[in-house]
Amino acid sequence: MEENKKENKNITLKVFEVLENLGLWILEKIFLKRLANLYRNHIEGMRYLICGGLSTIVNILAYVLGSYVLFIGVTDATFRVNLSEIFAFIMALIFAYWVNKTIVFNSKCENAISLLKEITSFIACRIFTEIISIGMMNYAVYANINDIVMKVIANIVVIILNFILSKVLIFKKTKED
Repeated sequence: MEENKKENKNITLKVFEVLENLGLWILEKIFLKRLANLYRNHIEGMRYLICGGLSTIVNILAYVLGSYVLFIGVTDATFRVNLSEIFAFIMALIFAYWVNKTIVFNSKCENAISLLKEITSFIACRIFTEIISIGMMNYAVYANINDIVMKVIANIVVIILNFILSKVLIFKKTKED
């Protein structure tokens, strides 16, 4: 059974594991074996943080692409920013789903219905946590709290909520996993 699972790994996970093992080998060679062991002991959470960082990079790059290339002709700055932000959110959402499904939670859908349910749940949960983030940022304005401080706090809350929702609701393991 274990051999069969290894054969069924997708190419994304295989490539990630090669890079992951290289990184762990480097950590051990530069005398950071404890850090490598910490990573191995919390692999799902560590992979989630790495993929979340990559999703953030995708979000920023997509925003720049939208704002300075795709929507450059939009003269209303507020509208251009909003279009770019929506474009960035969608691109990061697609990327985040892909890496969470294939790398972090190694989810396998048996049919189109379960895949559609998984995608819909992922999108709904991400929209939910985005609304929480927006609410926290608006509260910061109302309560006269520094917006950068609140942005950091909101991001921490969103990261934790997204991980919990992904693990418990979206990519939950079946009994045979």
